[in-house]
Amino acid sequence: MDHPSHFVFGTHPEHGFAATATAHTPIHLADWYLTREQFERVPGTPGLYRLTRPDQDGARRTRQAVHDLRAQGFAVYADYTLDPASEPDLPEQLASARQTRLARAATTRSPQLRTTVPPSPLPVASPVPGAAAVRPVGRSR
Repeated sequence: MDHPSHFVFGTHPEHGFAATATAHTPIHLADWYLTREQFERVPGTPGLYRLTRPDQDGARRTRQAVHDLRAQGFAVYADYTLDPASEPDLPEQLASARQTRLARAATTRSPQLRTTVPPSPLPVASPVPGAAAVRPVGRSR
């Protein structure tokens, strides 16, 4: 590691998604933050926390915890698979692809218009009898 981290996240062979605080983080702060990020202390191990209910979208919840702690200003080291900075931002990519498809569709003619008969010219209105005898309102002679 290039710089000292406050928290380290990874996978543990026995406890699943795990986190620990380094010597740069006071124990009471580490406990407070990790508990609120849905991690619980592993009994019998000093400073090791495991994710509660890891079978309920554990990888995403762990990545969210890494993101949240970084947003609070902590230096966090995470395994590549648990680091939100290492995965592409899929919602933005999907939105961009959708916008591209919409823009492309807006600039092309509809295939339905190609197979229809071209529209006929608008009918020319014939004059209405007696229309010339109507005087505009507000004029007097």
